[in-house]
Amino acid sequence: MSILYIGHHDQDSNVRDKKAYLKPFHNVGDILRTAISFRDDDRSKWRKFKRIKGSKVRELQTFLFDAGFMPRSAKDGIFGYVTQASVRLFQEYMRTVEGQNMKPDGFVGSGTWGAINSWPKGKKCEWALAREKPTEEYNMWLNLLGNAKKHYSGIDDPTLKQIKAFDGNTDTLKPTDWKFNKSDIHLIGIRIGESDKVNRRKNDDIFILLINGLVFKFWGSTDPSQSMAFNAKTKKGRFDEAFLVEGQHKYRFAWHKISSDKKIYRALRPYKYGVLVFRDRDNDDALTLKDIKKGLDKNTNQTINIHWSGIGKANFSAGCQVIAGKSYINHSGKVVDCSGFAAKSYGDLTDSRKKTKGAYNMFTDLILAYAPQGVEYLYYTLGRDESLNISGSLSESYASNTLASMKNI
Repeated sequence: MSILYIGHHDQDSNVRDKKAYLKPFHNVGDILRTAISFRDDDRSKWRKFKRIKGSKVRELQTFLFDAGFMPRSAKDGIFGYVTQASVRLFQEYMRTVEGQNMKPDGFVGSGTWGAINSWPKGKKCEWALAREKPTEEYNMWLNLLGNAKKHYSGIDDPTLKQIKAFDGNTDTLKPTDWKFNKSDIHLIGIRIGESDKVNRRKNDDIFILLINGLVFKFWGSTDPSQSMAFNAKTKKGRFDEAFLVEGQHKYRFAWHKISSDKKIYRALRPYKYGVLVFRDRDNDDALTLKDIKKGLDKNTNQTINIHWSGIGKANFSAGCQVIAGKSYINHSGKVVDCSGFAAKSYGDLTDSRKKTKGAYNMFTDLILAYAPQGVEYLYYTLGRDESLNISGSLSESYASNTLASMKNI
């Protein structure tokens, strides 16, 4: 049996205008906007539209929809980005929930077809069922966000005071405008040790993804590493690295490394106008009250993306929010090890090495596959570990303990 992968389409699913088909996804940068191929970023390749005999792609999509892995219902016979994300979710589900020896690589060969054919008819995956009945943990986190909105809207916080006073268009929302609807996707970033003076920051923060009534946890960094922001050898970059302000921001599905056709990969970018940042004005490699008092950048920043940080050994951030590929915590609270196939860096993303971005793919695949139809954004709320005290049931040590459980597998 031939292997299906991104770019394949059924013989009766001809795409006359390929650029128009790709436009909703190729929404940033000259390289992407002019592309007429799919970006298979785990293989560092561009995949052309390729017609195949029969209707195997639509058969695959019908299964993914019926089983609850592709609720957006794009049963068009074209193996595109949503289909690839849904395939990898199915493969990861079989690996971690059903206990099968499977790698979530997005390639549909005999092993994946065998798992599809053995799936009980009418069965829905656990991830699909929670949409109508969210878990207790999901409700707990949404309640915490609501309490945070009430708390921070009523205090004289130096950061939020400047956000309230900012006069201009921005994707950073004022506290009174923070949104916590169940119909939206929410990401929470929790900073640990942002005021520590560190030139080479580690991936030492956590991220909480609230999606489809479920909670998934990841780790990485919400802080820039000064060694990434300024290259001592080439003397390029900035000493005053950017720190994304705490609060809520609107982000959308997009791409990172958009100026390099060999490195472009899926990521999240500020939705439209850019986000607000503070800078390390005194070059002490930390975000301190002194920096905050010196004020926000006058202009919004459109490059503070949410992107991959390798396996997690090094912080790839010059200012972005970054997520490691080594491991994550799933909807059941289980720490999931991805280190057996997670790439350390771009060099591992080849046909010969056959690595993936591991847990980072899980993060982006969930967002792409489970976003409600027509929704292209999520709300990202960034806070500090001490903010968890607002919940009444969590302490600030929750963040460091959760981080340790994922890093130390």
